Amino acid sequence: MALINTVSLAEAEGSVKEGYEMFMKNIGIIPKPMEMMSASPALFDIQYQRIRYFSRHPTLSFSLLAHIRYLVSHRLNYSFCMDFNRHILKRQGVGDEDLRRVEADPSQSLLEENEGAMLAFVVRAVQDPASITEDDIRGLRDLGWEDRDMVDALSQGVSMIDHSIMMQVFKIDQNCMIA
Repeated sequence: MALINTVSLAEAEGSVKEGYEMFMKNIGIIPKPMEMMSASPALFDIQYQRIRYFSRHPTLSFSLLAHIRYLVSHRLNYSFCMDFNRHILKRQGVGDEDLRRVEADPSQSLLEENEGAMLAFVVRAVQDPASITEDDIRGLRDLGWEDRDMVDALSQGVSMIDHSIMMQVFKIDQNCMIA
């Protein structure tokens, strides 16, 4: 049982209700991290705005962002986001063997070369921030990425850390059953 009280769909009002309805319409569930954030409507709004921003990102594809969330949550053993993003990737045609390969080596994704490089950068940066060098940044720029893209992609990866910790602290059920 969760240690905090969250807002149910039936009790939701304002932007929490708007967000919940969008999730139900588009994916059929309310993501557990968003349910957790409903305990703080202002933080819910910020996270909802982040989701909307990334859903319309001009250069970071939906698939790249799902790969980032999947691999970072996989390394954190953050089951909800790992399961949720695995489901998204499978719906995009990524098979079990593809997932095992990219888990072992992020550069082995089915993404385009520039996206694969960004994915490998984010995973490595989250695991070992001190390992990132000027050459890594230059390499991404050489593949057409702008500084904003690198900041945004890394932000997507590190956001898995705060939610993972918060869900563990507040004992939020991380089970995710997606048909």
